Amino acid sequence: MDGAPSRVLHIRKLPGEVTETEVIALGLPFGKVTNILMLKGKNQAFLELATEEAAITMVNYYSAVTPHLRNQPIYIQYSNHKELKTDNTLNQRAQAVLQAVTAVQTTNTPISGTTVSESAVTPAQSPVLRIIIDNMYYPVTLDVLHQIFSKFGAVLKIITFTKNNQFQALLQYGDPVNAQQAKLALDGQNIYNACCTLRIDFSKLVNLNVKYNNDKSRDYTRPDLPSGDGQPALDPAIAAAFAKETSLLGLPVAAVPGALSPLAIPNAAAAAAAAAAGRVGMPGVSAGGNTVLLVSNLNEEMVTPQSLFTLFGVYGDVQRVKILYNKKDSALIQMADGNQSQLAMSHLNGQKMYGKIIRVTLSKHQTVQLPREGLDDQGLTKDFGNSPLHRFKKPGSKNFQNIFPPSATLHLSNIPPSVAEDDLRTLFANTGGTVKAFKFFQRDHKMALLQMSTVEEAIQALIDLHNYNLGENHHLRVSFSKSTI
Repeated sequence: MDGAPSRVLHIRKLPGEVTETEVIALGLPFGKVTNILMLKGKNQAFLELATEEAAITMVNYYSAVTPHLRNQPIYIQYSNHKELKTDNTLNQRAQAVLQAVTAVQTTNTPISGTTVSESAVTPAQSPVLRIIIDNMYYPVTLDVLHQIFSKFGAVLKIITFTKNNQFQALLQYGDPVNAQQAKLALDGQNIYNACCTLRIDFSKLVNLNVKYNNDKSRDYTRPDLPSGDGQPALDPAIAAAFAKETSLLGLPVAAVPGALSPLAIPNAAAAAAAAAAGRVGMPGVSAGGNTVLLVSNLNEEMVTPQSLFTLFGVYGDVQRVKILYNKKDSALIQMADGNQSQLAMSHLNGQKMYGKIIRVTLSKHQTVQLPREGLDDQGLTKDFGNSPLHRFKKPGSKNFQNIFPPSATLHLSNIPPSVAEDDLRTLFANTGGTVKAFKFFQRDHKMALLQMSTVEEAIQALIDLHNYNLGENHHLRVSFSKSTI
């Protein structure tokens, strides 16, 4: 980062597929970006800022915090050029991107004393963003989203939901310009290292109507809202712990008000991901703690430790299950780690099992006690510690990449060659639901997709038929799919 200061910066070691927008986003928090030249073949770029002062602030900042694009460190230094002379015909695409970006730069973004005239602010789109999270290996809470998106302006409301088997959110800013800046800086970024990728679009809605303040939705302008139909809001200790840990994601706000892509800082992201995975002691939560879930409103006529083991086993390795002796509509379930219990809670709370909407929260218990030797507890407690059916024993197992919310479509695998479509349709219809569609994978008849008519029927079928013996030493494997047929 030596050389005499210049408002033109030379950026090296860029990843091959990086876009103009990503390079421009590096400069945005420091002031107006006035020109860009990408040297694709050389993995380099030149970025020109409006003032030398802005360029100095940017270089100083990035000498303290190594900038990353697409998880790769990049290098920024002053250029020998004092300004960029670009051939506009060659550089049309970059100029178009630059214009779009500069249009959303408002007076409040730069911190280097440069201001942009109000007229440069184009009438922006909706203040509401629609956010989809891909590769969700770690749970993403409403607080995590609030933390990240607040860097670009006041977040008024957030609603999270699952649609097409994907975790999505609608997030409303006070000003459409903030939404535009957030979209520019964050679209395509990972929240944690190499996972939880943000895909961001403008919503057609211009205002969100939030009825409840809980772990699924929140109106930050109205703290008085109820938490909804007995839906447990996120345990405050956990929420606070998550907020503390996820503040690692961001830059120190003092360094850059209006902030940089908070997501591209690998060490902090790794720390936050580790925290989410329960490998790090969160403040207020014992290390690796909160592995035990409390599940309530169960159908006590039907539920068994085995059925809970199978359903919760989709999201983690269930160690022990205990149906409460004096309250048989409730059970404690101990997962292998805190991340798995968070995942199971975020995916299964509010789902229907045996006709009842179950509630899943974190328990205060650290472990599930087994009954004393020789005591008959009517089969209500079961230890699954050595079960061969754990899906996540092997580190890096494919199963980690196939964690999806409950869905009407099931993914079947380990089907022997002798078993035909009709056999499977009959088998699944016998679980009490209707099979709406079926499709073998083209390349591989060991796998298929099968769609039931509702999510509840699919949950029932998964509980009944995961590990079902199809003969020839093939046990059927069933999981939720993100596809539809």
